[in-house]
Amino acid sequence: MEQSMTNATTSEASDQVKRGLKTRHVSMIALGGCIGTGLFVASGSAISTAGPGGALVAYVAMGLMVYFLMTSLGEMATNMPISGSFAAYSAKYVDPALGFAMGWNYWFNWAITVAVDISTAALVMKFWLPGVPGWIWSAVALLLVFTINAFSVQAFGETEFWMSLIKVVTIFVFLAVGLMTIVGIMGGHATGLENFTYKKAPFVGGFPAILSVFVVAGFSFQGTELVGITAGESEDPSHSVPKAINSVFWRIILFYILAIFVIAAVLPYTSHDLLGSSASDIAISPFTLVFRRAGLAAAASVMNAVILTAVISAANSGMYASTRMLFSLSKEGYAPKLFEKTGKNGIPYPALFATTIIAALTFISSIAGPQIYMWLVAASGLTGFIAWFGIALSHLRFRRAFTLQGHKLSELKYHAKWFPLGPILALVLCIAVIVGQDPQSFFTGNWEQVLVTYMSVPLVLVLYVGYKIKKHTKLIPLKDVDVSPVHRDGTLKEDAAAREASND
Repeated sequence: MEQSMTNATTSEASDQVKRGLKTRHVSMIALGGCIGTGLFVASGSAISTAGPGGALVAYVAMGLMVYFLMTSLGEMATNMPISGSFAAYSAKYVDPALGFAMGWNYWFNWAITVAVDISTAALVMKFWLPGVPGWIWSAVALLLVFTINAFSVQAFGETEFWMSLIKVVTIFVFLAVGLMTIVGIMGGHATGLENFTYKKAPFVGGFPAILSVFVVAGFSFQGTELVGITAGESEDPSHSVPKAINSVFWRIILFYILAIFVIAAVLPYTSHDLLGSSASDIAISPFTLVFRRAGLAAAASVMNAVILTAVISAANSGMYASTRMLFSLSKEGYAPKLFEKTGKNGIPYPALFATTIIAALTFISSIAGPQIYMWLVAASGLTGFIAWFGIALSHLRFRRAFTLQGHKLSELKYHAKWFPLGPILALVLCIAVIVGQDPQSFFTGNWEQVLVTYMSVPLVLVLYVGYKIKKHTKLIPLKDVDVSPVHRDGTLKEDAAAREASND
């Protein structure tokens, strides 16, 4: 009997991830989650498209949306800190079919994104070693990311901590150099704010241009929701998650708004160099251009190293997020049971292997069949915004059910401010960004381009409707929504109480 109990305990432990992420890991993952090529490279094209004022408006609006989304996620993640969180929240607070669709949507997104990132790493390496075949660097990057994720969750957290720190330090240096260039301490001529009134500045192209920059800004911010995934493996989610989320507002202001301001003040929106939006355009990264304007000749090489760090960090986070989402889908019964198995160190190895294989096959398709690769990348294009939509909708339902069932906000370890304005704003902006991806193709009847751009939407609808028809699921009535908190070991409060009673 004792032996069977031991085996049961071992079996149960083998299906659980381990809470090995410290508060500093979670905070830095949240901090570095939205700092990538979107800021280091694509921010230049945003200023070129909408002008300095238009770019700032778009980034401020998108930053507010992301802040509200993170507070919504924080409220749910501290109440129910589990891996693969938003899929579970959609299933628990809205409809199991929505949880199924959101989970597979998010897993697919990050598995494809890992392939995109390792391809980008090869492009970046060509800056130094143009003679080495790109696939070698991509293979090295994939192996590196797999190894980090296979070792332990602490290894992932520590790696992300230091890579995020490199990105953060770079931005601080950039802001200091940029501000000194604006006032004339560096670079000779003080630019002041003259570029904000240059030609058609500050607003160029009107509202349509600002809406198109919303898309660029939205992609730049994707990755901030990783804090919800890390809650399932945080040592103290009730402390670390709120701390990480509370810093979101300030880092958006500091890293994005100030960075856009500096770039727009130093470089005119008419500069052709600002049009570069690919990670291969290192020499024309707006960060590089500002450093050069300040007289720092080695800027391109330094920024190349930083952008390589950002790309590897994105691939590393993507591998972690997709692995944990597949693990969570299996725990919820939405994926084969094989994927809920973990090693002694808490790593869900079957989910990790499956994600790595999909990422590798996607990368191979970029060499063997570029058309297939293009469709795969297009299919994952809007999945981040769809995930954000699911987070906002789940939070609206969670809070309404929580208060309807007689609970008080004081019972929550963390509660989102400005409810329901926050999630409603997030829902509206998510819809606006999704619709605003490529409205021109609708007007001109270019249906092939429409399909490529909006493919993520019908894919999610097929997953949602298909599961709904097969399982006959319904929208959960608010009075029946389970708002029970979850303990740090991942069990429901009622389950823990029942165990204690049986032990007595």
